[in-house]
Amino acid sequence: MTRFIDREAEIATLENEYTRDGSSLVILYGRRRVGKTSLITQFISGKNALFFLASEESELQNRESFKQRAADFIDSNLLRYSAVSSWDVIFKAIMDTEFEKKPVIVIDEFQYIGKSNPAFPSIFQRIWEEILKNKSVMVILCGSLISMMESQTLNYDSPLYGRRTAQIRLKQVPFKYYGQFFPNRPEKELIEMYSVTGGVPKYIELFSECEDIYSAIKQNILNPSGYLYDEPHFLLQQEVSEIGSYFSLIKAIAAGNSKLSTIATVLETKTTNLTKYLKTLIDLDILEREVPVTEDNPEKSKRGLYRIKDNYIKFWFAFVYPNMSFLESGNSEIVMSKIRNGLVSNQIAFVYEDICREKMWQLNAEGMWDFHFSKIGRYWDNKMEIDIAALDPGGKNLILGECKYWIEPVGINILKELEKKSEFVPWEAGRRKTHYVLFSINGFTPELEEYVATRPDVKLFR
Repeated sequence: MTRFIDREAEIATLENEYTRDGSSLVILYGRRRVGKTSLITQFISGKNALFFLASEESELQNRESFKQRAADFIDSNLLRYSAVSSWDVIFKAIMDTEFEKKPVIVIDEFQYIGKSNPAFPSIFQRIWEEILKNKSVMVILCGSLISMMESQTLNYDSPLYGRRTAQIRLKQVPFKYYGQFFPNRPEKELIEMYSVTGGVPKYIELFSECEDIYSAIKQNILNPSGYLYDEPHFLLQQEVSEIGSYFSLIKAIAAGNSKLSTIATVLETKTTNLTKYLKTLIDLDILEREVPVTEDNPEKSKRGLYRIKDNYIKFWFAFVYPNMSFLESGNSEIVMSKIRNGLVSNQIAFVYEDICREKMWQLNAEGMWDFHFSKIGRYWDNKMEIDIAALDPGGKNLILGECKYWIEPVGINILKELEKKSEFVPWEAGRRKTHYVLFSINGFTPELEEYVATRPDVKLFR
C-alpha cells in the first residue's frame, strides 16, 4: 500500500511550521505503527531534509551514525573523516553550510538517545539555544515511546520544555477514511476491518491484502509467526515495567469488568493499588474512563466505567490472549471457531457504536439539526443504557440514539423502547427538547420508515 490517506491537519501543521520565519521545533510522537515515519516522509518529499533514525545502541554509536548522515547531507569529507566527540560539532557543521532552501532535520526515535544517556535532552537544549534557535531551520523530534517522549520533550521538568513551536500526537486514522483503504468494499466489511485494525495504518496495510476479515485474522494474528501475533507485548514492553500486571488488568476489562471495584475484586487487590496502572494505560490511549455524558463533573463522578479504547488490543485480549495454549499447540481452528461465533456480539457491535458516534460529529458539522450539540457519549444508570446521548446545553436539546449491528432490519419497537428510556434521563427534565436517532447496519422495516416520515424529531441512518 503506497497511498497516503488522511493526515491533512498534520501536514498543514508541519507546512505552517516550515514556512514560518526563522527556526521551528516540532515534537511528533505516537504509538508504534501509527504512521509517523510515513507522515514525515510525505512532508519532507521535495524538501532539503536530513532524516536520521536513532537506534537502541549507545549514544556514541548514534552520534557516529548521525555524523555520517550529516556529512552526506552537507557533502563534507572533513566532517565524514573527523573524530567527533560532541553533538555540537555536527550541528554546527550543518548550520554553517549555505542552503538554497530551508533545511529540515529529523531525528526519528529520539527517545532512544535519551534512554542511553539521560542527559541528552539537556545536551540538545543547549544545541537548540546556541546553534539552531536563531537560524533558518526546522527540527522534528519524533518518537514512538509515548511516556519517554513526553518526559524528555514535553513535561515541565524536561530541559526542552517550552522550546517546541508545535507538537503533534499522531492518532489512529478515523473510520471515515476506510473506504479509501479498502475501495469497492461495502460498509459492512469496512466496519469489520476497522473493528480489529482500529485505524492503525500498518495493520490496515496487512488486512487490505486479505480476502475477508476472517482470513486476515487467521493469517496475521492467529499464526504464531504472524506480524500481529504478539503485538501487544511489543507495544507495552518498552513503555511499562511489570508487564504482567498490566496484562492482567487489561484482560480483566476485556472480560467485561468495567467498574473499578469489580476489576479490583477480579484481580484480588485493593482499588487504590490499580490507580497508577489505569492512569498509565489511559495516557497510552489503550484505556479510557467513561462516564454518562450528562455528568456535570466527570472527573469526580462515581459512575465511571473503564473500557478498552484500542480496537486491536480489545480484540487480542478477548480472543487471542485467553487462547494462547490452543495457538501454541497448533490448534488455531479452535480459536478461529470462537472468533467466528463471538466477533460480532463481543467486538463489532461495540465498535459500531463508536463509529456511529463518530458519524454523529460529522452530521453535526453538516447541519443535520437546527442546533449543534457540544457533547456526545453514552448514558446509563442502574436499569438501562442508551448508546448515543448528545447534549446542546445552550438550546436545551438532547439527542438520544441506538446503534444496532443486527442481521435483521430494525423495527418500530426499538424506537418505542428508546422513547421509554428517555423518560429516565434526568438532564434538563421537563425543559428540554428530545430528538431521536437510530443507526442500523441492515436498514429498517417499512413500518418504521413510514412512521418516521411523520416524525421530524426522529432520524434514521444506515
